[in-house]
Amino acid sequence: MAVYVYAVTRREHPCRLGGLTGVGPDAPAVRTLDSGELRAVVSDVGEAIRPKRRDIAAHQAVLDRLMADETPLPLQFGYTAPDDETVRQVLAERADGYLDALAGVQGCAEYNVKARQDEGVLLRGILEDSPRASGLNEEILAGDTDPRLPLELGQLVAAEVDRRSSNASADLIRALAPLARAYVVHPPTGEDFVNLSLLVPRDGEGAFLDAHTGLTREVDTGVRTRLTGPLPPYSFVP
Repeated sequence: MAVYVYAVTRREHPCRLGGLTGVGPDAPAVRTLDSGELRAVVSDVGEAIRPKRRDIAAHQAVLDRLMADETPLPLQFGYTAPDDETVRQVLAERADGYLDALAGVQGCAEYNVKARQDEGVLLRGILEDSPRASGLNEEILAGDTDPRLPLELGQLVAAEVDRRSSNASADLIRALAPLARAYVVHPPTGEDFVNLSLLVPRDGEGAFLDAHTGLTREVDTGVRTRLTGPLPPYSFVP
């Protein structure tokens, strides 16, 4: 039977999995497979897994339980292997890499920071700081129909938005990265200009959260941040 894989841990991890049920319509028991110094947390699965709410919650519940004792290497939702022996073989073949990765995330959790600019605050700031942008805007509002004016204003504003977003992104990284063991910059999506994952030591979470709170007080910049965590270290799995 195929097996669904939740995470890889060190063999010494207590894996207190009692009472948990796994993904799939049959809600199978969650169990472990050992190979050398490593352990995989798995459950049996009889069909293709789709991201249903109940299954996503079951996946996360297993990882939350593991995180309570020691940081695992989490696998993304939906990872399956043909059978137990395949899982053990992968653990054996990749043992050195998994052990190094586990050492790297030990005692840490992932936090994700996304940020976007408040468009109104951003535009007002550009018009206040750029005499050329302000002048173009006034000409347009006064009724000048020259089609070159909105084109030039749009290009000027777009360039300034890019510059300010780049500076704000660098400021966020500069403020938060020193409080993390590692960080990963993901491509932003939607209106966000930052999508940053940080590997934060659990004994340093207070300082990290204080630093983030300090950033959110800077409301005049128009930067709005969203913090998610603590999470399993998905972004730091090789």
